Amino acid sequence: MEFWPEFLASSWGMEFIAGGLGGVAGVIAGHPLDTLRIRLQQPPPPAYSSLRNQRPRPISAPALLRRIISSEGPAALYRGMAAPVASVAFQNAVVFQVYAVLSRAFDSNINEPPSYKSVALAGVGTGALQSMMLSPVELIKIRLQLQMAGNRHHPNKREGPLEIAKKILRKEGVRGIYRGLLITVLRDAPAHGVYFLSYERAREQLHPGCRKSGQESLMTMLVAGGLAGVASWVVCYPLDVMKSRLQAQSESSSEGIPPRYRGVIDCFRKSVEEEGYAVLWRGLGTAVSRAFLVNGAIFTAYELALRFLVNNTHQIRLEEN
Repeated sequence: MEFWPEFLASSWGMEFIAGGLGGVAGVIAGHPLDTLRIRLQQPPPPAYSSLRNQRPRPISAPALLRRIISSEGPAALYRGMAAPVASVAFQNAVVFQVYAVLSRAFDSNINEPPSYKSVALAGVGTGALQSMMLSPVELIKIRLQLQMAGNRHHPNKREGPLEIAKKILRKEGVRGIYRGLLITVLRDAPAHGVYFLSYERAREQLHPGCRKSGQESLMTMLVAGGLAGVASWVVCYPLDVMKSRLQAQSESSSEGIPPRYRGVIDCFRKSVEEEGYAVLWRGLGTAVSRAFLVNGAIFTAYELALRFLVNNTHQIRLEEN
């Protein structure tokens, strides 16, 4: 029996479980490189803004990695992982379930895998919807990852994700928790369209016919997932830099300190003026390396879990009959 008809007949809810397992695998595999990416994307100290004719030299990823390990220890690379691990299983589960529903809704032929057009449209819709969940989680994760870098006066004072969330709500309200939501939607909607489209095209090129048969190799899953992750990051990376900078800053009326950036356009203008257009791609090498590793793990775990669930369900039905 071909995989796709069997999958359609018995898979409702299975993408949710498989997507959750894939998300956890992805976070564990890629969080250290994500910490490097966030640190690389941050602006120089405010003193540089007055130096119109002098731009700071950005630190390289290997040099930053050595600095973090020597000054903060290897555990610093995993700081902030609790927030995404606690939520990414549910988030990724929703993403894959919504994508499966939308990809079928956009395609009238239910006896075949969704067309590439339906895949892309479903990815865009999925990315826009999941931004509501992702934006607060990424905000807390970014604050955790930058905690040691910005807390020079009290280096031993560390806060957990709940403490940071409470502080943001107390000082900035619900608006503060959703800081960066608009740019998260602008980043994730097209990126998810490219993400799922790249994956489906790559796996079909690497193993013709596998979209219907489900017989691709483990290597095909890893490579296709990795390439999909790289493609989606290249498309959205400049927006991700702006998002990281907007979410890293805080706004507290009680302290009387205005935010450095007033919005997406202001962040873009100031960043380019102070550091040049190269700032839009700073940390891209780290990001695509992480993307290949993480999304290879996500899609492999997802596909293997899905096949396990479908095969077990089919076997149980045969035994019952």
